[in-house]
Order: sequence, then structure tokens, then C-alpha cells
Amino acid sequence: MQKNALHILLADDDEDDRLFFKDAFEEIKIQTNVSFVHDGMQLMDHLMNPDNKLPDILFLDLNMPKKTGKECLIEIKKTDHLKDIIIAIYSTSSSEEDIEDTFIQGANIYIKKPSDFNTLKKIINEVVTVNWHYHTSGLNRDNFLLRLK
Repeated sequence: MQKNALHILLADDDEDDRLFFKDAFEEIKIQTNVSFVHDGMQLMDHLMNPDNKLPDILFLDLNMPKKTGKECLIEIKKTDHLKDIIIAIYSTSSSEEDIEDTFIQGANIYIKKPSDFNTLKKIINEVVTVNWHYHTSGLNRDNFLLRLK
């Protein structure tokens, strides 16, 4: 794992979406290490394991088996050593209710999954570039994008 690379974690049960996401990260200029979990239970097990490095950004799908993204978001924000993880909701839903609920629960950004690769690459590049500036400069990450408390 590269020392200054951003650690990115995607929680998504759809294999095609994971591959699309991985390919997009391979084309952006910022150094990243991308890893994946396939459902909400696996995500929480991964985050709670002290041997695993916490992600700099967690991309979280809302509709997953075993434990939904919303359930994971609530649990993450209530857990002291996890509550400061930057969370980007990454979902097919464009429901205003989902968007509002996830911001209230502490998500930093909401991304509707794009259907084309170039749009995905552009969105990911923007999110990672902003976070990279915080990661490398030591700025206060609480100000990253949007956070409602």
C-alpha cells in the first residue's frame, strides 16, 4: 500500500458496479488504494477489525443485503472510532427522502450512480481531489463537502 495514497472503500453488492468503480479509479491521477466489501455486514466487520486500516473515503451503497447502507451509516456515526470517516453515499436512488435522510444521519456527499463511465470518472475525481487536499494538508476534514449535524 502506497504511503500517501488515499484508502478508498466501496461497499456495494453489485459486481458490475464494483468493476465500473475500480476501472474509474484506475484512470484518475491521484494515488489511491481501492478495496471492496459486498454487503453491510461485511462492511461493519471490516471497519470494526482493528487490523484493517480505516478508509479515507467510504463509498456506501444504500441497497445492500444483510444490512442496508442506511443502517451502516447510522452505526458508523454512533461509533467513536468510525464517526469521522468521510462517507459518500453511492446509490441508484435519487429519492429526495433518501438524500435528506442520509445527510441528517451524517453522510458527507450523495452521489447518484451514473450510467456512463466518463461521468463516474469525473464525479470520483472531484470527490477524491477535494479529499486529497484535506488528506495532504492536514486541514480540518469536518469541513469536507457538506455535513449536517
